[in-house]
Amino acid sequence: MTVSAAAPGSESGAGSGEGGRDPVGPDSTAPGPAAAPRRIPPAERGATRIADRVVAKIAAQAAREVVGAPHEGGAAPHAAVTVHQDVARVRVSLELDYPSDLGAQCGAVRRRVAERLRALAGMEVPEVAVQIERLHSAHTGTADRGRIT
Repeated sequence: MTVSAAAPGSESGAGSGEGGRDPVGPDSTAPGPAAAPRRIPPAERGATRIADRVVAKIAAQAAREVVGAPHEGGAAPHAAVTVHQDVARVRVSLELDYPSDLGAQCGAVRRRVAERLRALAGMEVPEVAVQIERLHSAHTGTADRGRIT
């Protein structure tokens, strides 16, 4: 059997053996759009959903960046979040040194958490509530004696 290929654009009946039509070539009459498919921008291709626990971890890490490493026997900051679409409401619990300017430290935590969630998750953060769980005295060296209740 001899098969001859037609030049592009020619109307020759030879080709793939399907009545002279080449379904994958430029002369294809197979059903489909006549023009090239429209390219969809990446932002319109789907949705990105960030789990609440991931948002909480980002918030806790941001708080840790402000207050530093936990004391011996102390706990690292942790966060709880409520996310609705691209808006996150955050509650951060942490331990701080005492005496210190607690208001300034809490304000720094609020700012850092909001900016990190905006930068990393693209979320608006209208509320960051900071709860101080424990104060550690800077005058004592041990964790048990450093606890002020």
